[in-house]
Amino acid sequence: MGQEISQTHFNEQTFKEYNHRLQNEAELLQTQLAQGYFSNVGEICGYELEFWLIDHNYFPSPINQAFLTRLNNPLVVPELSCFNAELNGVPLPLSGDVLSEIFKEISQNWQQCQEVAHGMDSMLMMIGILPTVRQKDLSLANMSDLKRYRALNEQVVMRRVGRPLRIRIKGRENLDIHHPDVMMEAAATSFQLHLQCAQRNAVRYFNASIIAAGPLLAAAGNSPFLFGADLWDETRVPLFEQSVEIVDEANFENHRVSFGQDYARESLFECFAHNIATHPVLLPMLVDTPPQQFEHLRLHNGTIWRWIRPLIGFDPDGTPHLRIEQRVLPAGPTIVDMMANAALYFGLARFLVSMHDAPESRLSFKQARTNFYAAAREGLHAQMGWWDERATDAKTLLLEEILPMARQGLRSLKVDRIDIDHYLGIIEKRTQSGQTGAVWQRAYRQKYQADNLQLVAAYLERQRTGAPVHEWGYQHVD
Repeated sequence: MGQEISQTHFNEQTFKEYNHRLQNEAELLQTQLAQGYFSNVGEICGYELEFWLIDHNYFPSPINQAFLTRLNNPLVVPELSCFNAELNGVPLPLSGDVLSEIFKEISQNWQQCQEVAHGMDSMLMMIGILPTVRQKDLSLANMSDLKRYRALNEQVVMRRVGRPLRIRIKGRENLDIHHPDVMMEAAATSFQLHLQCAQRNAVRYFNASIIAAGPLLAAAGNSPFLFGADLWDETRVPLFEQSVEIVDEANFENHRVSFGQDYARESLFECFAHNIATHPVLLPMLVDTPPQQFEHLRLHNGTIWRWIRPLIGFDPDGTPHLRIEQRVLPAGPTIVDMMANAALYFGLARFLVSMHDAPESRLSFKQARTNFYAAAREGLHAQMGWWDERATDAKTLLLEEILPMARQGLRSLKVDRIDIDHYLGIIEKRTQSGQTGAVWQRAYRQKYQADNLQLVAAYLERQRTGAPVHEWGYQHVD
């Protein structure tokens, strides 16, 4: 939901007019997709990296507005809280030395951001959930000064009729707390990957991204702790799903943050239609742009956070295109780790799309969703169903099937073989060692009886080396 809005209060007539325009744009989208009007330029990739600003005591530093002003980099933008920001990438064709180019781009911008932060007596950190964040940090006083965030919070609170949000997570330990607003979302930061696909391949890429989510997350967990409690390998998942919740019913289809309701069958229009039918409009911001810009449809879509989300964008010549946003990955532990995760996703998705028989015919959506939540809970120890839903553990699945698929997929995209070997080699070694970011954090805390401050200090020290997490000193503790 990157679009800014110009007001925060809306009357009944505004909602009525917004819904009218939303329906008109949905009908236009259905027509244009049916006519094959959307772009057939495909395999263009991008990313968004959310990160933390912290002070020298390792607590959140709520200075993002001053930081962004001093930084003056259009690729770095605000996030929900004053102690988070987001680094965006320039879209690039998914071929050749693209992985090295993205690594170089992130590294250069990260260095610039670090230098500015240091000049403000602060530091940057890439991690799914900052161990030192406290519930009191997640208050409206620390919300970024953007109208869209204020309005979102107001609408969520209003639709809950004043009932506080309940965050209840059962993991290795349990957490059960209440929070009055949407700021709990700010505790979760991610590395989101974008994949523009030709319209003719959009359904296949969307479904492939759903299938890939479980194995991808199993290899990448980096968020075990929240408020001192040891929860899931990717505690971001249950945290985010509960932090903007409007309904209390345990109905997957009604949640604003979810794994979705099914594969796409004929068109990605199905996803947008489901959004409109199931989720009430939260931010009815009326804009005077042509329906062909889909501004109202895109804003509504931006307030429904599927873990795998379809997006509408535009090619340089103005032709509309479809993108898949893969939202499951946490930030960190290092840039090279995130690039390895990206290589795994892009390669695996390409392979699955290239299969003669659509893989969604061999793995049910229900099983893909089960795999995702198992991976979020248990990481590499998760039990997963794979082809024809036979059971295996995530570690074996990655080493024996997923990595060879990803390698073949990247080769078919003509990605440089040196980069393929380098980045997928990191996934292989991480998987063999069993040491994801989540495993390292748990092991360090247990081995040294470390508190959250010591853990963050040790994590930051290793992050600054740039070494992948499997090389952070093997301290595995089951």
